[in-house]
Amino acid sequence: MSAPVTTERDKPLLSVEKLSIEFGQGPNRKRVVDDLSFSLGRSQTLCIAGESGSGKSLSALAIMGLLPKLARTPSGAIIYGDNDLLSLPDKQMQRLRGREIGMIFQEPMTSLNPTMRIGSQMMETVKRHRIARGDKAWRHIKAMMDAVKIPKVDERLSQYPHELSGGLRQRVMIAMAMLCSPKVLIADEPTTALDVTIQAQILELIRELQREYGTAVLMITHDMGVVAEMADNVVVMNRGIVEETAPVEKIFTAPNAAYTRKLLAAVPRLGTAQPIEAKSSRPVVLEVENLRVHYPVRRKKLFEPPREVVAVDNISFELHQGETLGIVGESGCGKSTTGRALMNMLDFDGRVRVLGTDIHGLRGERLRQVRQDIQMIFQDPYAALNPRKNIEELVGEPLLIHGRGNTEQRREMVAQLLRQVGLPEADALTRYPHQFSGGQRQRICIARALALKPKIIVSDEPVSALDVSVQAQVLELLESLQQEHDLSYIFISHDMAVVERLCHRVAVMFAGRILEMGSREQVLGNPRHPYTQRLLSAVPIPALDSKRDFASLLEQLETPDPIKPKGHSAPPLRYAQPEEGHFVALEA
Repeated sequence: MSAPVTTERDKPLLSVEKLSIEFGQGPNRKRVVDDLSFSLGRSQTLCIAGESGSGKSLSALAIMGLLPKLARTPSGAIIYGDNDLLSLPDKQMQRLRGREIGMIFQEPMTSLNPTMRIGSQMMETVKRHRIARGDKAWRHIKAMMDAVKIPKVDERLSQYPHELSGGLRQRVMIAMAMLCSPKVLIADEPTTALDVTIQAQILELIRELQREYGTAVLMITHDMGVVAEMADNVVVMNRGIVEETAPVEKIFTAPNAAYTRKLLAAVPRLGTAQPIEAKSSRPVVLEVENLRVHYPVRRKKLFEPPREVVAVDNISFELHQGETLGIVGESGCGKSTTGRALMNMLDFDGRVRVLGTDIHGLRGERLRQVRQDIQMIFQDPYAALNPRKNIEELVGEPLLIHGRGNTEQRREMVAQLLRQVGLPEADALTRYPHQFSGGQRQRICIARALALKPKIIVSDEPVSALDVSVQAQVLELLESLQQEHDLSYIFISHDMAVVERLCHRVAVMFAGRILEMGSREQVLGNPRHPYTQRLLSAVPIPALDSKRDFASLLEQLETPDPIKPKGHSAPPLRYAQPEEGHFVALEA
């Protein structure tokens, strides 16, 4: 019997064979990827799953020939066509990179040039690979922007990256990666920190492009919900080692490795949260009444009437002692702006009372006094920590500003705070932010927020970019600190499963307004507003039999234009109350 003939069609498009990556030399040598092997066929999706530090992104950079200079590959091969990419000269790799193998990088804001307009950056790619010239080049760029469903293409091409939302920047990155119609597309955490509905749209977009162009997709992610929806095959990595390689069905139904089982168990799932005691009978520590935040819009014409962006539009709520109020919604709904207004970090109209003190218009010493009672944990811990200061200086800064203790006393207080958040203070005090992992940096931010022993903490997406197991640790920390210090939290998030775990009550925001508010059970267990129902249907579930209905999620909800004439005052929303404490906005 003759052996089956392997046709060109059957050959893997990309093969990685026993790839190892090291940093350093001699006794300081550290192997960060060890014997990685996989193959990727045409139109297939392979997911490399694992936590931060597992070597996922470094493996992708090795394929692209973009490893840092200090890295070396002591063994292995990366076969694309008839070439080993590890031995290709730089010039050949430059021709192949982008044209044959495209990549969507993890953080679009750091991958896009902030000083160049979107159109110029896309044209640079077209020119480099000589795809088209002149009008044909612009037509090609616009066609790709249309393919990734970017609205108002001409306007977007003339904008800079900072003028686009996170979802739009990610779409631009996909469009740039697909300009040359590459045979392989590497997507490195393409949906990390995006809202669930935007995430669903990005994933469906990648699928559509895959169907249209027959592209093979190598997706790097720590989100097992994304793995369940996208993968044909899965490689599970842990600290540079492959724990398991298998078809997606086997990973979810009968995983071999204990680490895979641990990864699946750590994913927060809607409907699994423990009962939580209501705090509505306790004293009110924060009152928000008719909060409105608006920004002026620069005039384009001399006699154009003045206009403003209404980011938050007449919202009201209360927070009780020891309670967590979750504020959820998509990017641009006004969640983070609300959080900054509560800290008096921007101008606002309306009333915000912190422990009975109206903070509107407070400045200087009076504001400093109030801020002892309300502190904030920011979304990006790396951006929130001054890279030039060590941890002792960073965590001790609030103590220094408010004149708490002498140098020795402050050092002891900082050490105690670090112990509280689970960091070894002896090792951490003299180190700098870049020497810590993302989860550890977030713990440092939590320690700093606790330094003045506040009564209220505003947490803005504190776990959105963390791995599921690190996320679980930070959530446990927030819960234990709340019980220990009787803290009240405003918890801003787009992750419904996380909100369900931590929050007593939930407020759902859309276009600067609260559309639904009530207890966790009322809003997440019995949502009444169509927008809340849509948000919940977009939550990724790490199970093969619970895939999201992408078709309904791709239908864009009509968003009111936030740009209004200056002084515009919208009529207040009317609310129905289907049950005690459950408020649902009525159609205007």
